Amino acid sequence: MISTNDVRRSFLDYFEKEGHARVPSAPLVPQNDPTLMFVNAGMVPFKNVFTGLETRPYSTATSSQKCVRAGGKHNDLDNVGYTARHHTFFEMLGNFSFGDYFKDRAIELAWNLITREWGIAKDRLLVTVYHTDDQAADLWKKIAGLSDDRIIRIATKDNFWAMGDDGPCGPCSEIFFDHGDHIAGGPPGSPDEDGDRFVEIWNLVFMQYLQQANEIVGELPRPSIDTGMGLERVAAVLQGVHDNYDTDTFRALIDESGALTGAATDGPMQASHRIIADHLRASGFLVADGVLPANEGRGYVLRRIMRRAMRHAHLLGAKQPLMHRMVPSLVAEMGAAYPDLVRAQPLIEATLLQEETRFRQTLDKGLRLLDEATAAMAKGDTLAGETAFKLYDTFGFPYDLTEDALRSQGLGVDRAGFETAMAEQKRAARAAWKGSGAKASDEVWFDIVEESGATEFTGYAVAEGQGEVIALVRDGARVDRAEAGEEVFVVTNQTPFYAESGGQVGDSGTIDTDKGLSATVLDTSKQLGKLHVHRARIDAGTLAVGDSVHLAIDTARRNQIRANHSATHLLHEALRERLGTHVAQKGSLVAPERLRFDFSQPTPIAPADIAEVEAQVNAQVRGNGTVTTRLMTPDDAIAMGAMALFGEKYGDEVRVVSMGEDAEGTYSIELCGGTHVGALGEIGVFKIIGEGAVSSGVRRVEALTGEAARQWLAGRDEKLREAAALLKATPDEVPARVATLVEDRRRLERELAEAKKALALGGGAGAAPAGPETVGGVAFVGQVLDGLEAKALRGAVDEAKQRIGSGVVALVAVNDGRASVAVGVTADLVGTHSAVDLVKAAVAALGGQGGGGRPDMAQGGGPDGDKGAEALAAVRAVLEPVSA
Repeated sequence: MISTNDVRRSFLDYFEKEGHARVPSAPLVPQNDPTLMFVNAGMVPFKNVFTGLETRPYSTATSSQKCVRAGGKHNDLDNVGYTARHHTFFEMLGNFSFGDYFKDRAIELAWNLITREWGIAKDRLLVTVYHTDDQAADLWKKIAGLSDDRIIRIATKDNFWAMGDDGPCGPCSEIFFDHGDHIAGGPPGSPDEDGDRFVEIWNLVFMQYLQQANEIVGELPRPSIDTGMGLERVAAVLQGVHDNYDTDTFRALIDESGALTGAATDGPMQASHRIIADHLRASGFLVADGVLPANEGRGYVLRRIMRRAMRHAHLLGAKQPLMHRMVPSLVAEMGAAYPDLVRAQPLIEATLLQEETRFRQTLDKGLRLLDEATAAMAKGDTLAGETAFKLYDTFGFPYDLTEDALRSQGLGVDRAGFETAMAEQKRAARAAWKGSGAKASDEVWFDIVEESGATEFTGYAVAEGQGEVIALVRDGARVDRAEAGEEVFVVTNQTPFYAESGGQVGDSGTIDTDKGLSATVLDTSKQLGKLHVHRARIDAGTLAVGDSVHLAIDTARRNQIRANHSATHLLHEALRERLGTHVAQKGSLVAPERLRFDFSQPTPIAPADIAEVEAQVNAQVRGNGTVTTRLMTPDDAIAMGAMALFGEKYGDEVRVVSMGEDAEGTYSIELCGGTHVGALGEIGVFKIIGEGAVSSGVRRVEALTGEAARQWLAGRDEKLREAAALLKATPDEVPARVATLVEDRRRLERELAEAKKALALGGGAGAAPAGPETVGGVAFVGQVLDGLEAKALRGAVDEAKQRIGSGVVALVAVNDGRASVAVGVTADLVGTHSAVDLVKAAVAALGGQGGGGRPDMAQGGGPDGDKGAEALAAVRAVLEPVSA
């Protein structure tokens, strides 16, 4: 039997042999269409190629594209598990021509693959064409030899495809396989076409027209081809089964579900096993592509898928979480074709386990409420919308899970009542918000959140992407458009721009459109904890609400920020290991050029500790460990050792970032919503450049990483070389040479001080007589000395006192226009003369205030350095009256 993996491989090999470029599957999160929740068709990644906005180095291509239809306009969730061919996740095989070949070649390639390469019997095949597409009908006759009765003309939009109201469009031709008359159903276009006998396996789209406002306005200059073949459907045909769930990949997952639960995989519980198998595939691939469970947006669709499967695991009697134990089987079946699935296996398992453990805590209570509410209901009755909303709001039951739970009982749910209850909750939340004292200016943001929901942040996985403008705000009010030269706040439904929070600064970058709009994003902030708001300057063109825009962050700046943020986590752990577990974050700044980290620490950090902390961080950087992220409840995260960050507000779920290794396991585990490097080696190098006090008991470390650290170190090295050149020494000799110079300077300063004191005591040019005079009956030495340092005054006064034996000494030193004065009184005179009184008089004459000391020695100073003589005169004046 040919396996599903063999079918995929043979399809791609065939078209590659026919000159098509083999293109890997794009991520499930669309990169070029903000209106799509998930990639839902093989042509989505090539949309801009078909419209001419993007060029590729090839004109024909083939791919096996991952697709999800479980949210938004394309939602197959309700039917999954109950039909033979509905899936949330599926693969679409396709071949594409971008202005290269057209209908004849597309039909020839398709027919040869199906009938020659795969050997499907021609009499089991029929095709449809658009009712006016005579060209396609003639080609099927010519190339495939099909008779008119096997070429069915369809007059509805089912056989006419359009990219949207505007853009390329054209007729389709679908290939159907007849599973046999033992299965009910008729051919397409017949009254019984909804039966399962005739199954569409391939759709060929002939893009040949241009459409505007849903009207064809002309032909495309370069007609193109887009085809889509459901891998699961054609695998069923080639494996001789009618039901997609009987193909090898699904059988392996269903058998694993049966083995783990002990429940039969056929009979009454068949749908539950199928739902688990299908939803496991969707969950695994969504997590691998960066989507994690959340309460809004894509994350909420993932949560709905997971919880629907988890309820069916409960129905099968699983007593413990089931789905994470099935991930190895999923990887075994599909990991060879999708290596990202292998890489993400630990994250997929951890996410499923966390989600199922959490959901099981409320599942039993919710089901009891549901049983009580439906106990008296009969088949055909409808559950009150208020009850469905309570299940959603209190127990985390998505609406469609409640619908699914009641399906087997023949009961419905009042959808309108559910929506009314939801609207009432929003009204109450708004009233509570208004009464909370929130700023009136924030109401504009509340309006946007209420209308459009939270911004979906895509920047964990990508650096650019498409978004739809849902609001523009200028001067606190919403506007419809913004013109060149204006600055405006831009809100989109999704964005790769990180909004400032948790110490990490917001992203900057660009916004542009194919209509000539060019804008610079100056900063990104977060409003009400839900909206990512881009502060943008319109450089050219016009930006309007509803526009589809291309958003691109400044990746070089983001990479610097990521490196600094991851380094902050390593720094936090290194400080705790070196200084003690009392270290706790008290604030941080993560910017592109530097990082700043405030933490509890009562004393300065010793140089040896700083060196050790720096060494620890750099050891982790050199280790180049992978940085991993998981989604957990705050309590579970903290229980596993994660540190909560200062100032962060945590909801029901948190991102847990782990990095590095040491002897005890993971080096750093923190709750963090910021962006981080993929591997620690991306940090490059870590350098602490400052440490100091912020407030009592709080210290601050500033550091650099990467190129900024290298430049800082290079600057220090250059200064060292400059110093070495001045000293006529090598850089290694600089410390010893500087130590010698410092000691020489100290010796010269001592010698100079001694010389100045000798001058002061022995007299000199411009100095007053060094010998004592008699003032007020006591010996008095008074002198003004230029250049004598103030700190040398006291020693000079002491020596002068010793020389005169009994008396008063007053010396004034003048430096840089300021004057210092010291007065000394010998021990025998302190009973009648106070050095403090004498120095105050001198200080006043110098234009200063105060002065003080002891009765035998006092010192002071003033700004008037040219009044040294007046200061000595003031001392004499105080001495004269004493003996008078």
